[in-house]
Amino acid sequence: MTRRSFLHKSSLVLAMGALSGSLRMFNVSAAQAAADPAFKPHAFLEIAPDNTITVWVGQTNLGQGTHTGIPMVIADELDAAWETVRVRPAPAADPFKDPVWHVQVTGGSTSIRHRWDLLRTVGAAARQMLMEAAARQWKIPVKTCTTKNGRVIHPEGKTLDYGQLTQAAATLPVPKKPPLKPPGDYQIIGTPRQRLDIPDKVMGRTVFGMDFTVPGMCTAVVARPPRYGASPESYDEPAAMAVNGVLKVVPMENRIAVCAKTTYAAMTGRDLLNIKWSKGSMPGLNDAFIDTVYQDHLKKEGAAAKSTGNVQTALTEASQTLDQQYKLHYISHAQVEPLNCTAHVEKDRCRIWAPTQGPTLAQMTASRLTGLPPDKVRVEILPAGGGFGLRGEPDPVIDAVLLSKALDRPVKVVYTREDDFSNDYFRPANQSRITAGLDRDGRITAWSHQVAAQSIMMRIMPRQVQNGIDPDAVSGTVDMPYEIPSHEVTYAMVDLPIQVGWWRSVGYSINAFVVESFMDELAHAAGKDPLQFRLDHMEKGSRAYTVLSMAADKGGWHSPVPEGRARGIAVTACFESFAAHMAEVSVDKKGRITVHRMVCAIDCGTAVFPDAIRAQAEAGVVMGLSVAFHEKIRFADGGVKTSNYSDYRVLSMSEVPEIEVHIAQNNLKAGGIGEPVFPSVAPAVANAVFKATGVRLRELPFQTGLLAKG
Repeated sequence: MTRRSFLHKSSLVLAMGALSGSLRMFNVSAAQAAADPAFKPHAFLEIAPDNTITVWVGQTNLGQGTHTGIPMVIADELDAAWETVRVRPAPAADPFKDPVWHVQVTGGSTSIRHRWDLLRTVGAAARQMLMEAAARQWKIPVKTCTTKNGRVIHPEGKTLDYGQLTQAAATLPVPKKPPLKPPGDYQIIGTPRQRLDIPDKVMGRTVFGMDFTVPGMCTAVVARPPRYGASPESYDEPAAMAVNGVLKVVPMENRIAVCAKTTYAAMTGRDLLNIKWSKGSMPGLNDAFIDTVYQDHLKKEGAAAKSTGNVQTALTEASQTLDQQYKLHYISHAQVEPLNCTAHVEKDRCRIWAPTQGPTLAQMTASRLTGLPPDKVRVEILPAGGGFGLRGEPDPVIDAVLLSKALDRPVKVVYTREDDFSNDYFRPANQSRITAGLDRDGRITAWSHQVAAQSIMMRIMPRQVQNGIDPDAVSGTVDMPYEIPSHEVTYAMVDLPIQVGWWRSVGYSINAFVVESFMDELAHAAGKDPLQFRLDHMEKGSRAYTVLSMAADKGGWHSPVPEGRARGIAVTACFESFAAHMAEVSVDKKGRITVHRMVCAIDCGTAVFPDAIRAQAEAGVVMGLSVAFHEKIRFADGGVKTSNYSDYRVLSMSEVPEIEVHIAQNNLKAGGIGEPVFPSVAPAVANAVFKATGVRLRELPFQTGLLAKG
C-alpha cells in the first residue's frame, strides 16, 4: 500500500496524538467517506463491507506473538468476531510510533505495554461509532444498542453486521473518551487463540528479509575491518571484478563492498579482494587484556548511581560482612537470520525493505544519507528470524542506501554468519563487586555494589548518561525488589572499542545474575532458607513477593527433592512485570550439570495472549540456559576471534529441560513479556548447583571445571 492508495481508499482516517497526557483522536478524512465504503477509524484498524477486520501492526514480527496480541486487544474492545480478523504489517509511519518513546521501535517489551490504553481506545471508539450509526438507522437511542461478534444488536433482537455500517460510521465524529470494557467483560483478551501469522509461516508464504527480492536488484556483501579501528590499506579490485557476475567494487569509509548479480558471486569477489588491513586502534586487545581492564575498573572510584542510608557505618556495625566478585563475558545476539537490508534510492524517493526493529531510525538514516525528506522514505518492515535488539542498529540500512545510490538500482546487502559474529553489537561484559552486611538476625543492613561495564547509552543516547551514570548499565542494581536500609551503587564506565548494544533484557539480563547469586550467598551466610530470606526482605504481598511465592509453590520448593537433585530460586522485577524461576538440577561426579526442570512464574498484569506468554517464557528459559552454559565471545589480535556457531555454542535440544510456566491472574495494566522471563534463569541454576555441590558459580558462562575440583 502506498501513501497515495492509502489516502485514496480510506473513507475515514483518525490520527492519534502520541503526546504526553491524554490520548487524542481526530478525524482527518471524513470528507472522503463517499469514495469508499471501508471504515478506517485509525491507522491500526480497517473494517470492510464484507465484515473483514484488518489490524495494521507497526511492530516487527520477531515471532514474539504481537501480531496476534495487538489485534486481540483491539478486537476485544471492538466486540469483533475473531474469525473475521486479519493482521497486516504496517510501514514506518507516525501513527505507529510508540506513544511513550515517540519513535517506532520494537524493543523493551513495549509493543503492548506502551500501547495498552491506545489499543483499547481505538477498538472502543470504533465500536461506539458503529453503534451510533446503527442507532441512527433504527432511530433509537444509542444506549439501547449492544454489540457482539461483529454485530450491533437492536433491543428487539434484530442485528446489523459491522460491514453494513461502515459507510455510515465513517461520517461520524470520533468519541474522545469512549467507554472501555471492565476486565470481567473481556471475551478475547486472556483466551487461547491461534496465532494469525502461523499459517503463512507454515506454508512458506512469509517473506523474510533474506528471501526478499525486487526487480533489478543486485546483491552486495561488505568486507569490514577484522580489527577495531582498522582500515583497508590495499586491495585487489581487478581480481574481484574478474568473477563472473560481479558488477562493481565500491570502497566505503572503512570497508569495501562487492556488488554482484548473485550472493555467491559477491562473496567470491569479496574473498578475492585480498585486503590488507591496518593494525587498528588496539591491536593488543584480547581476552586477557579485557579481563585486566575490567579488574582495574572494579578498583576505581565509580560514579554514584544510588545512595540511601549510611552504608559504611552499617557495614562497620554489621554482625558479619560478605564480599564477592562476579564476571560476565560479552555475548552475541546469534539470531538465526543474518542481518540484511534491501534499498532502492531514486530521484524523488527511497524505499527500504528490512527486518528492522527500528523503522523510525532506518527512515531518518536514509533521509540523512539521501537528502530526501523523511516522508519520501518508505520503510517496509519485513518479518525477522530473531533480533533480540540487534536489528535496531542501522548498519545494514546505511550500506544498502549508499550502495543503491552508487549503483543507481536496488541493492540487497546481506551478512554472512561470520559477518554477524565479527560485527555484532554485543551484550556488554560486566564485572561486579558487592560488599554486604548482616545483623544478628540475619537481615541485610548494608549493600555496596560496584559495577564495571561499557556504556550502550554513550553511543546511542548520550544525553541519557548523567553524572557518569548509564542507567541501563546499573538497571537491576538500583531497583532491586528488596528493602535494604543502606544501599549504594557505583558505576565505573569501561572504555573499549568493542561494539556493544541492546540485548534481550538489557542491563537486567546481566545484573540479575549478580544480585540473585549474591542474595543466595547472603542467605547461606545467615543460615536461612534462600526463599524465605528473599521474602523476608520484600514488602509482604507485593507483586515480587507474590510471584516468587508462586514459583516456589508451583515448583514444590518445600517438598522432598528427588534423590541426587537440588533446587535453586531467583526473582526479577523489570519492564513493569515480575518473574521468578526455580531450577532443579543434578551434578555428576565429573562435574557435569543437568538441568532437569525449570519452573517459571510470571506476573505481567493482564495476560493478553496466554499462549504467547507461555511461549516467550519457555524461550526465555532456553535462551537463559544457553547463556549460562555456553555463550561467550572471544577476542584476539585487536578484534573478534569468534566466527561462527562452531566456536559459539548455543543450547541443544537434548539440553532443554522440562519447563513449566505459571501465569499470575490479575487485571492490572499489561506489562512486558519478552524481557522479564530471561534474567532469573541463570542465577536459579547457579543457586541450585551450590545446593548440590557447595560450589559457587560466579561467572557466566559457568566455569564447570570448578565442580569437578570441588
